[in-house]
Amino acid sequence: MSKKVAVITGAGSGIGKATADKFTEGGFRVVLADVDETRGKEVEQELKEKRGEVIFVKTDVSSYEQVQHLVDKTVEVYGTIDVMFNNAGIGDVGSILEPDLDMYHKTIEVNQHGVSYGIFAASKKMVELKVEGVIINTASVFGYMASRGTFAYQASKGAVRMMTQTAALELGEYGIRVVGIAPGGVDTPIIQGYKDMGALESMKRKHIRGELLQPEEVAGVAYMLTSPDAKAVNGSVVMADDGYASFR
Repeated sequence: MSKKVAVITGAGSGIGKATADKFTEGGFRVVLADVDETRGKEVEQELKEKRGEVIFVKTDVSSYEQVQHLVDKTVEVYGTIDVMFNNAGIGDVGSILEPDLDMYHKTIEVNQHGVSYGIFAASKKMVELKVEGVIINTASVFGYMASRGTFAYQASKGAVRMMTQTAALELGEYGIRVVGIAPGGVDTPIIQGYKDMGALESMKRKHIRGELLQPEEVAGVAYMLTSPDAKAVNGSVVMADDGYASFR
């Protein structure tokens, strides 16, 4: 049996990097995508030295053409695409009364449009190749819960939640599952960007364990969702938040 192929965006750090490690450990051939070429190539080299069949493709997910190229390159190299993990994202901080419109548009373009482009490109290729694949989208507890100062981020993650449901409904007839993950506070570069706001300690307290989640914990959920044993999970966004949204 040939190895399955997974594409992971935002693979240069955080959840994406941890998921790439988890997938290669599980026998996947992995295509790493990130806008940061230096970090992407570092992860590529690291995983090749450890165990993996891995390639890196520099990709700005806010460009549909680049996401399409990513998917095409995946099939060119490995012959198929079984999993598309639309994980790339950025954070934002700002006031509604004094909006930074450039940052607003960038956040929506990466976090929302980037996910939609991944859904479009991957699903079209899966249908073309008759692959009953899995598309995973990184949402957030902040797609469900309001907080101050992150208007664009929360709007984008709410959109990811609904895009996951809608895509699952439309693609189900082709055997393609579309699922999402809603992490709580994960110790990633995005979260560290809120450190100067004094938000990290508050965020830690909202988890049952009183600490930030680790990227590897979310990677484990992503890996689980690709299993045939998870085929009943479709159109759902799985909360990977250590109780953040359940008890606050």
